[in-house]
Amino acid sequence: MDEFDFARSVTVGQYVPGTSVLHRLDPRAKLAAFVIVLAAIITSDSYIGNVVGLSAALGLVALAGIPVGYVLSGVRPIVPILVVFTVFNFLFLGNYDPTGSAVLWRQQVALGPYEFNFTVTESSMKQTVQGVVRIIALIVLTSTLTLTTTITGLAKGIETLLAPFRRVKVPGHEAAMVIAIAYRFVPTVADELERLMKAQASRGADFGRPGRLRFVKRARQMIPITVPLFVGAFRRAERLIMAMESRCYIGGKGRTPITLPALGRRDWTAIASAAVFTLAVWNVPWPL
Repeated sequence: MDEFDFARSVTVGQYVPGTSVLHRLDPRAKLAAFVIVLAAIITSDSYIGNVVGLSAALGLVALAGIPVGYVLSGVRPIVPILVVFTVFNFLFLGNYDPTGSAVLWRQQVALGPYEFNFTVTESSMKQTVQGVVRIIALIVLTSTLTLTTTITGLAKGIETLLAPFRRVKVPGHEAAMVIAIAYRFVPTVADELERLMKAQASRGADFGRPGRLRFVKRARQMIPITVPLFVGAFRRAERLIMAMESRCYIGGKGRTPITLPALGRRDWTAIASAAVFTLAVWNVPWPL
């Protein structure tokens, strides 16, 4: 049943207690640094810049004292999606390349009365590779943030950072509450999916062995799993709503906020380091 251990592969929403530098940072500083580094990762327009961004994310994992293999296991559930994304981009994105970049590979395939042109250009190749690296770096970076920050601290940090926008009717408390609940239930939904798949497998369902690229069969077998998974999620959400209403929860209006201490030198250093890294990624003339 190891192929159904989804909970072990879910790193987003988990928290690992520790005493590392990242664990001791204020949640507000970690959120600000996260956004700054994320800007460098998703906007870098070079291969080397993307690799540097991914390396920085992995370096933060090591700095947090968390096994890199455990964080990378969070990428495993989306590997089929990345494979499909890569194949479709390689085959079809080059046909609609407005930049007119050089053609690396072209093939015309006839299927009955229809003909399909598959083209790979330098631009489509770059967009595909960068897209995959950015997604992996995003998962690693988000996992590092949640693995080193409690859900309560994360919610309070988001609410505090959004507090200045109350004048323009931005519901900071409600937004922080929604994000915290979403993160909290990611592992729960993974456990539910694992339980449903094991139950179906015990009744003879064949989901396909992992590692053999049997995505079509596995996707078809996932259809009867999706309905009870969503039904269970909605029931859980309904029970949560009833519990919050029974405790007279009315949102952030009129509630007494928790006063967080001022950011220390270590927190400002982390934000400044993230800003320096982002500026370096943006301004260094990478050869590729």
